[in-house]
Amino acid sequence: MATSPESAPASPATPIRLALVDDSELVRLGLRTLLSLHRDQLEIVAEAATAAEALTLLPPARPEVVLLDMRLPDGRGVEVCRRLIAASPGTRVLFLTSQVDDELIADSIRAGASGYLLKEINGQELVRAIRDVAAGRQAIDSAVTARLMRLVRGDGALAPGTGETLTAQDRRILALLAEGKTNKEIGSALGLAEKTIKNYLTTLFDKLGIERRSQAAAYYVQHYGER
Repeated sequence: MATSPESAPASPATPIRLALVDDSELVRLGLRTLLSLHRDQLEIVAEAATAAEALTLLPPARPEVVLLDMRLPDGRGVEVCRRLIAASPGTRVLFLTSQVDDELIADSIRAGASGYLLKEINGQELVRAIRDVAAGRQAIDSAVTARLMRLVRGDGALAPGTGETLTAQDRRILALLAEGKTNKEIGSALGLAEKTIKNYLTTLFDKLGIERRSQAAAYYVQHYGER
């Protein structure tokens, strides 16, 4: 799983508000049992088995992170992700699915998801991923990374820019972003204000023709990660 290379963040003062969306009662039970071992860090505030339930029950519960299956009996997880984020921009969606498909991965990124994990993940890694996502980082399963890179190398849908117009400062910011750092952490590393970093990223995303931090991280790995 590709998460921030930094050490895991300290336990939050208050538990992260978490929601579970999966049509399998057995999966939800397993997640609930596993995550209850970390109740000092995580609090399950809502559960849903369908897209309709998710869109009805989750917004009032105000979860910080939603664990979302990709396929639901009455709709696509990608559409649920898009609508949840539109209704509550502070909500972060972490896909937890058995589906590994190039189109689904690309769609999840375009929908604004903060991560894409496979259900084979172990409990410790899942908790770490939830905490990373709640902190504004991304969490992408290692099995998904190769497919993500192929998408970048292929039709360019995720990062169509060439990188030729990037300044040295752009590349430094892009590198720190790819490490999973927040705007505040990037600013601290470069001696710049958080607002300045936000403005830099707006310009940088325009140059690359992208919209999401995960797209920018994938672009950096493809174009600069092995140099």
